[in-house]
Formats: sequence, C-alpha cells, structure tokens
Amino acid sequence: MAKKKSKDKSNSSTIALNKKARHNYTLTDKFEGGMSLQGWEIKSIRSGKVNISDCYVHIKDREAYLLGSEIMPLNAASSHVVCEPNRDRKLLLNRRELDKITASVERDGYSLIATAMYWRKNWVKLEFYLGKGKKDHDKRSDIKDREWAVDKGRLMKNKNLDR
Repeated sequence: MAKKKSKDKSNSSTIALNKKARHNYTLTDKFEGGMSLQGWEIKSIRSGKVNISDCYVHIKDREAYLLGSEIMPLNAASSHVVCEPNRDRKLLLNRRELDKITASVERDGYSLIATAMYWRKNWVKLEFYLGKGKKDHDKRSDIKDREWAVDKGRLMKNKNLDR
C-alpha cells in the first residue's frame, strides 16, 4: 500500500490583512484577483515581508493595478536583480469583472480597497472590495451598534437564566 501524504494545515493561507478597511470604509462587492509578481517578490511573500495596510486598486487603460503595497526584498536576494518594494503590481481579472468595477468606480464614486492577500494553492491572490469612505459619525454609530448588540446579548442571557 502506498503511504498517504500528510497535509499539514498548521500554516495559514493568509499572507497579509488590512484590518482597518472595515473601519474606514463601507464595503459592498467582493472581488478576487491574481497578481503578476517577480521571483524575488514570491520569496519575500513566503517569508512574510508584506504590508497592504495603505494600498488600493487603480484602473488604468482597462487594466487593474495594485498601488501602495510594500513587499520588502530579502537580504539574501541576488545582486543582479533590481528590487522595487513599492512598484505597481498588475492584477489578473476577467474582462467582465473589470467592466463592472470600472462602471462602479467611474459612475458611482466607489473606491477599490484591498483587504487581504492569501495563497490559493500555489498562487498569490488579492481580495478587494468596492467601498465608500465612512465619515466620523458613521464610525461612531457602528461602534454604538456593536456595543448595543453585545449588551443586548448579555441582557437576553441573564433573562433566560432567571427562569
């Protein structure tokens, strides 16, 4: 009998997260796209030297690009490779998705906010959303609603225990 390959699921497929995106934006439609990367970038991503907290997606010439992401080069990178940590990286999307995104951005005034970078099999994928920026009063009302939901859960729990 052949031995079964043990799949170690201890490694998370998530590379980087943008935790402030949900706080700063009202997110609506979710999209996923592959990224066009160079060899040194893949090595740096594998070692976890990625920052997507201030990045966004921009549509130019009917193509999508990731701007503002930072992939720091490794110290052991080859000397003949010129590493640009903040270069624009092309996103690989279907034409239908690009048309929908372009229409929403141009007509409705949406922004494209990157929320996560992760591995899908052996490909690096970027998850991004259409979103609109929140004002300060919107953020405060979200916090208030969240706190009320917690308090309501506590009240209901105590009410059920009294019976």
